[in-house]
Amino acid sequence: MGNTESVVVQKRLARFRPEERPVVEGVFDRLLGAAGGPSAPPRRTPAGTTLTLEMLQSSMGSLAPDSMVRRVYQSMCSIDPGPAASGKTSTSAASGVGREQLVVFLADTLRGTAEERAPLVMAMSQSGDKAAVAVTCRQLAEFLQDLISAVVRILVHRGRLQAWQPERMGDSSLGVQLLAEQMCSELKPSDEGGCDVSCLEDWIFRVSQVSLYLEMLVAEGLKVSLSGRPAPTLLPPCRDTPWKELRCLLLDIPTLMFLAPQLPDSYSAPWKLVFSTRLHGESFSRMVGGLTKCGPTLLLIKDTKGHVFGGFASHAWETKPQFQGDSRCFLFTIFPRLRVYTATGYNQHFMYLNQNQQTMPNGLGEEGKGKKSILDADLEVQAMMEMTGKTLHSQGLREPEEDQEQ
Repeated sequence: MGNTESVVVQKRLARFRPEERPVVEGVFDRLLGAAGGPSAPPRRTPAGTTLTLEMLQSSMGSLAPDSMVRRVYQSMCSIDPGPAASGKTSTSAASGVGREQLVVFLADTLRGTAEERAPLVMAMSQSGDKAAVAVTCRQLAEFLQDLISAVVRILVHRGRLQAWQPERMGDSSLGVQLLAEQMCSELKPSDEGGCDVSCLEDWIFRVSQVSLYLEMLVAEGLKVSLSGRPAPTLLPPCRDTPWKELRCLLLDIPTLMFLAPQLPDSYSAPWKLVFSTRLHGESFSRMVGGLTKCGPTLLLIKDTKGHVFGGFASHAWETKPQFQGDSRCFLFTIFPRLRVYTATGYNQHFMYLNQNQQTMPNGLGEEGKGKKSILDADLEVQAMMEMTGKTLHSQGLREPEEDQEQ
C-alpha cells in the first residue's frame, strides 16, 4: 500500500505490531489469490481490484452461516476509509470491497474500540444495502443468532469443545436463540424502540461477548493469526463424563458459553459430573453423597413445567443445620430465559444442605434475595427453598417477573 494509503488506514495499521502488519495487509491479496485457485501464485493485486462476496464466502463459508457472511460483506462495503491517492473511497456491495476497506474492517474488529465497532454492527444488523440511522432489537437479535451460530461452528470445526459432546447435549439452535435474547436484553433502546450508533456503542462497551465473538469470527474466518493473541477459550474443560451412557439435555454449547463466564475467575478447574438422575436415580441420599466434599458445584434442575434453572455453590457442600457459602453464589435460569441472579447482601443465606434430622430442617437450598427473583415464577421452586425452614424475608420486597411463563 505504501504512501498511497489514506491517513485513516495508516492510523489503523499503527495499532498492530510491526510483525503483524504484513499479516493484516496480506489478507486482501490472499483472498483474491485463493479465488484464482490453489495453483494461483501470490501476487500484488493492482489498484482498483475489489473483493467480492463470492471470495468472502469461499474463505468463511465453512465456519459461518451464509447470512453471517453476507452481513460481514455488507459491513465491509459500508466503510469509508477516506480519500487516498487512488481516489477510491467506499464502495457499494455491487462493486466489491476495496483493499483499504478491508484493512479498516480488520483493524476495527480485531483491535477497535466500541465506538469504532458500533457502525460495523449497525451495518451487519440492518436489512438491505441502504444505510440506516437505527436498527430494531429484532434485527440485532437476528444478527446475534447468526454470530453465535458461527462461533459454535468454529468451536466444533477447530476442535475447541474441551471434551464436550454436542450430539449428546441439548438443542444448540434453541441455545443460540436464548443467548441472543439475553444479550439483547442488555440493550438500552430509545423511547421509539430503535437502536442508533450511540446505543450500540454503549451496548458493545458493556456486553463484552459482542466484541469477543466478532473478533473470533473475523480472525478464524479470514485466517488472521496475530502474535500474542491466543484463541479465546469459551468453554470450561469437561472431564471424566460417561458420554456413552449420558444425555445431558439440560445443557448445550451456547448455554455453556453463557454460564462459564459467570463463575468467579478463580473457578477455572475442569467441570466433572457428580450426580445425574438419568445415571444415578432419584435418591436424595445418593445425591448428597455426590455433592459433598467435591468442591464448588453447579446445580441444574428441570421442573414439571419445562422450566430449567439452577444455582452455583461457591463452596463444597456440607451436611449441617447451618447456612454455607458466600456472596459468590448465584441463581440462574436457562429456559425460558437465560438470566443470572446474584446475591444482594440482604442476608447470608446462600447454601443449605441437611438430612436425617428430626429437629432441624432437611433438604437442599440456595436462597436468592433481590428485587426480582426466579422463585416467584414457580411455586415448586419456592417450596424447595422453604425446606430450609427459614422465612423468606424478601417476599414482600420483590416484584414477580412479568415475562416469566406461569
